[in-house]
This record gives sequence, C-alpha cells and structure tokens, in this order.
Amino acid sequence: MSLATLAEVLQPALRGHYAVAGLVTLGWEDMCAFVAAAEAEGCPVILQAGPSCRAHTPLPVLGKMFRHLAERASVPVVAHLDHGYTMDDCREALDSGFTSLMFDGSRKPLAQNIAETAAIAEMAHAAGVSCEGEIGFVGYASGEGSAGTDPEEAAQFARETGVDAMAISVGNVHLQQDKQGGLDLARIRAIEAVTGVPLVIHGGSGVPVAQRRALASGSNICKFNIGTELRMAFGQALRAALDADPVRFDRVDILKDTHAPMVAATRRVLQGFAHPEMAS
Repeated sequence: MSLATLAEVLQPALRGHYAVAGLVTLGWEDMCAFVAAAEAEGCPVILQAGPSCRAHTPLPVLGKMFRHLAERASVPVVAHLDHGYTMDDCREALDSGFTSLMFDGSRKPLAQNIAETAAIAEMAHAAGVSCEGEIGFVGYASGEGSAGTDPEEAAQFARETGVDAMAISVGNVHLQQDKQGGLDLARIRAIEAVTGVPLVIHGGSGVPVAQRRALASGSNICKFNIGTELRMAFGQALRAALDADPVRFDRVDILKDTHAPMVAATRRVLQGFAHPEMAS
C-alpha cells in the first residue's frame, strides 16, 4: 500500500530540493495515466480532486478511486482535496478517505482565513492527515486577477494555522494555457525568508518549464499544481482517437487510446521536478 499524506511526500521534497506534482484529475482515465507515469518515473504523485472534478463525481466515489489506485501503486500516492471552500467540503473529503485537505480561504480577510484554516488543519491532524492552506489569492486567466502574497502575512498564516503546505500568489494564474509568464522570484525569496513551510504553486501549467525545474531544486516550492497542461493533452489525444476511426462509438474503446499519450505527457511534466530517485 502506497497511500501517503501530503506531509509525507513534501517534507522529503523540502529536504531533498525537489518538487512533487499535484495533478488535477477529472476522471478515471487521467487518474490511471497519472499513476502509471509516476511509477514509470519512480516518483511520488498527488492526485487532486478540485471543484470541477467534484461537480462531476461525488467525493465518496473519488476517495475510493484514489485509494484503489494508491493501494496498488509502487510509489507514494496522495489523495488530495483541492480548493475545498467550506468546513463541510473538507469534512466530507476526510470521511471519504482523503489523506490531504486543501482549504482555500484566500478570498477572505486575513483573520478569517487564518481562523478557518487553523480549524481545518486541527481537524485534519487529529485524523492523521495533512492540510494545505492558501494565503494571497491566485487569479484565473481571463477572469479574476491575482493578489500577490504579502510575506509578513504569509509568516503569520503559517505560524497561526499549522498548515503542512502553503499555497502562495507570486505571479501564478489558474487555467493559463501558455507559458509566457514567470513567477516573481523576489517575492518567493521574501516569503522563504520568514517561513520554512513547504510552498505550493497553483496554476503551474503557466510556469515555464525551466523555471519550474530551477524552483523545484532551488527554493522551498515543493508542490506545483498542474491541470490545464494535461487537460489539453487529454483533449488532443481524444480528438486523435476519434479522427482515427470516425465510425467508432464505444467510449471504453475510444478512451483506451488516450492512455499512452497521457502517460507520455505526464512523464514530461514529472521530469521537470527533478526528483532524485526518478528512473533514468
């Protein structure tokens, strides 16, 4: 059994100067591909159930899917709730067998975010699982703008919540389809100077691969969330499968053709985080 908590994979990453991928799942096919890719690379992986995934599949079902894959994997697999917005979201994930709860109070005033995140971290730790919080709102491409994380607020947040990982806003954007941007290194260094908690980048698809690699090995960023990049790869694989045989209609048969391209795309993502035990 290779089911792991977030702290169990991020603390070694912090000490060893590498990062772990938080991969945003939408269905069984991508979950299987993500674990297969992690096994091929010999590195841990975080399977994430975000709001769009939860709208499609109930949390109790997702928990069983994640745990089924983890229990048969040869590498550590974290069952992670991504962007839980309420205590009820987090409690349901906990009851559903998740090993990591991410509470997103980043839109709320600092004091409220700290108080609510601390309560969820306490609940998570009492159950032997991990908690990720977010300080500084991370915006969306063609949507809400980001509010950069204030280093002093980050220090207070980490100290008073007891989170195992802290998502920060340093130029990252959710749902970004290109890699033309880049993260604010000065802000990252300022945050690192006042807290030693593992840091998390949401919207990792928009970060240039060279910068991902440099930050994975040379900063306290221990987790990059990757969603859009791999959703795009799945869409391309699905279109290719349909175009290859336009009369084919069986979804199981069609979706099988997405597996190999998704494993390959995921392996390329994982190779950008420089885990020291990765297979050559």
